[in-house]
Amino acid sequence: MTWRRTRRRLGRLLLALLLVVIFLYATLPFIWAIATSLRTGAALFDPSPFAALPTLDNYRSALGGRTFLRSIANSVAVAGSVVLLSLLIGLTAGYALGRTSFRGRRLLLATILAVSMFPQVAVLSGMFELIRVLGLYDNLLALTLSYMIFTLPFTVWVLATFMRNLPIELEEAAMVDGATTMVVLTRIFLPLLAPALVTTGLISFIAAWNEFLFALTFTLTDEKRTVPVAIALMTGSSAFELPWGQIMAASVIVTVPLVALVLVFQRRIAAGLVAGAVKG
Repeated sequence: MTWRRTRRRLGRLLLALLLVVIFLYATLPFIWAIATSLRTGAALFDPSPFAALPTLDNYRSALGGRTFLRSIANSVAVAGSVVLLSLLIGLTAGYALGRTSFRGRRLLLATILAVSMFPQVAVLSGMFELIRVLGLYDNLLALTLSYMIFTLPFTVWVLATFMRNLPIELEEAAMVDGATTMVVLTRIFLPLLAPALVTTGLISFIAAWNEFLFALTFTLTDEKRTVPVAIALMTGSSAFELPWGQIMAASVIVTVPLVALVLVFQRRIAAGLVAGAVKG
């Protein structure tokens, strides 16, 4: 009994140490970014984790620029439109793929998921030609269209898997009462899909918010750039001097909302991921 208790306590201690290591590994870069954003001048290169005289000058400089605020608005608009379109298309496609049996359904689902496995560089040239032909270069619609490549497959896959696991009796009872397919989808299934919708919507939002390659390629002017590109193009008084404090402050500003969203919806995210993992 004593050996079992000792082994159990040792296991709990090792698990706690592992969790601490994972926590530090995941949060230290963000903590270091916050500490750097509160410093100016020579204090930026101080190895101490705490600033002697913390200041908000870097945040004032970042928020004081019209270009940075405009880029935040662009990112919100693009990420919001990507989420809305992904959920709308994914909801209808997920219903068709999850509740309807037809030949080639599994192959179609696998093909949809395989599309998201291609690296962005592999489709960059083709997307550029498509954007150019459509006349959407240096337009926020170009980013919305291109971001759907990697957000829509995941959304369709998760929603189709989630719908396939819903009881068939709910749909049959609604059909007996005269409900149409759209009524079943919006009135019966939609409330049950909340965890999956939150999960896919938030993941799509984060992916669109952080995307850099397409945003850099398909936009040209400061009025159309998104946050990642705006931060990457921040420069100092010379080509060899970068405003590291301002860059860190801008990074913290655009990261905090994402952290807050994940903390608020963490339970629904976990439920949605578990539901989407069943019978892939």
